[in-house]
Amino acid sequence: QVQLVESGGGLVQAGGSLRLSCAASGRTFSSYAMAWFRQAPGKEREFVAAISLSGGSTVYADSVKGRFTISRDNAKNTVYLQMNSLKPEDTAVYYCAASLRRLGVKSDQYAYWGQGTQVTVSS
Repeated sequence: QVQLVESGGGLVQAGGSLRLSCAASGRTFSSYAMAWFRQAPGKEREFVAAISLSGGSTVYADSVKGRFTISRDNAKNTVYLQMNSLKPEDTAVYYCAASLRRLGVKSDQYAYWGQGTQVTVSS
C-alpha cells in the first residue's frame, strides 16, 4: 500500500508556471506507475499525465501536451508535474494517483489517491 501527499498548488496568473509534487510513503514507490488527474468544479475527473515505473515512458492528455511535464525521482519517492503556460481552463484540484498495473489514462486503473491540491489560474 502507498500513501500520497500532494503539494505545490496555488494561485497563478495565466501564462505562469507551477510545479506540483506528490510524495509517496513506503519503500516500493518504484513499483507503481504514477499519474496526475484533475477535477474542475462541476466537471468529471480527467486524466492529465502518467509516467511508468522507471520514468522511461510518459503519456499526456492532448490539452496539456507541450505545456506540462511529468517526472519522477524514485530515490525521493516523489512524482512531479511541471506546469508551464498555464491557462484559466487549467484551474482544478489536481490529484496524484498510483497503480501497480502498467500506466494508463483511466482513473479506475489507479487504486491509490492523494487528497488533492488546488490550482487556480487567473486571467
